[in-house]
Amino acid sequence: MSDTPTRFPDPTRWHAKLFDGDWTEAAATLEVIEPGTGMPLHTVGKADAATVIRAVDQAKEAQRAWAATPPRERAAVFHRAAALLEAQAPAIASLIARETGAILPKGEHEVREAIVLLQRAAAMPLQATGQVLPSEPGRLSLARRLPLGVVGVISPFNFPLVLSLRSVAPALAVGNAVVIKPDPRTPYAGGFVIAEVLSAAGLPKGLLHVLPGDAEAGQALVEAPGVPMIAFTGSTAAGRRIGELAGRHLKKVSLELGGKNSLIVLDDADLDQAVSAIAFGAYFHQGQICMATAACWSSAAWPRR
Repeated sequence: MSDTPTRFPDPTRWHAKLFDGDWTEAAATLEVIEPGTGMPLHTVGKADAATVIRAVDQAKEAQRAWAATPPRERAAVFHRAAALLEAQAPAIASLIARETGAILPKGEHEVREAIVLLQRAAAMPLQATGQVLPSEPGRLSLARRLPLGVVGVISPFNFPLVLSLRSVAPALAVGNAVVIKPDPRTPYAGGFVIAEVLSAAGLPKGLLHVLPGDAEAGQALVEAPGVPMIAFTGSTAAGRRIGELAGRHLKKVSLELGGKNSLIVLDDADLDQAVSAIAFGAYFHQGQICMATAACWSSAAWPRR
């Protein structure tokens, strides 16, 4: 395990810095504003295109040894990370709530889900990595799943810890390296908390990079030759652009974009409960969720009350 102190969050650790396995001074900085107060919350490093390219090269180099690490050793990192996150949950949830402009229960929910994601990732290295294919008598054909190399993750501001970690943890668990570009409004919740926890849990240096930045950094990550896959969660417009760029370079993509989701109210439903459920689904976290609901009545003429 790393000798990094296990007490977090620690804003002095990432002040004006980026993460490349160590906390590294950045040439430029971003000031993060707390939505609830309009006041500065913390200052982090800001990555440009050149920083992204260097990070991809470093991650590509570190990935080879990580992919060759015994599965139980990789799994142990995620078990330790889950335990560390659980031990520091109250402080982490509080800062996530402040950074994302949310109520405390929302921050607590993100931390709970993140613990589960780490626990699930811990199981992945021990799963089968292929299958036996139908073959002619006397022959044995096998299909193996191999890590891609370096996975780029671009995450949003609304549920940044969950929507970063759900890509980061599985990618690392099966032997990849990861470069995260969190939304510049939520660099801690979308990246630095993951770096704190995983580095303290013993993740080898160079495998995980956290690079807050703007569209320049994001485009550099998408176009980098050493990144064969991009996982993006965000707006439809940005996702369309990423899909276009990735397609030109024949990269794999995972795009979860904005949208509303139907909530069907049947004729025998309790209308008061239905309205309450619709309001919660549509406006939880100020409606800043990609699973927000839109009501769909089951008949054209709902009886008036």
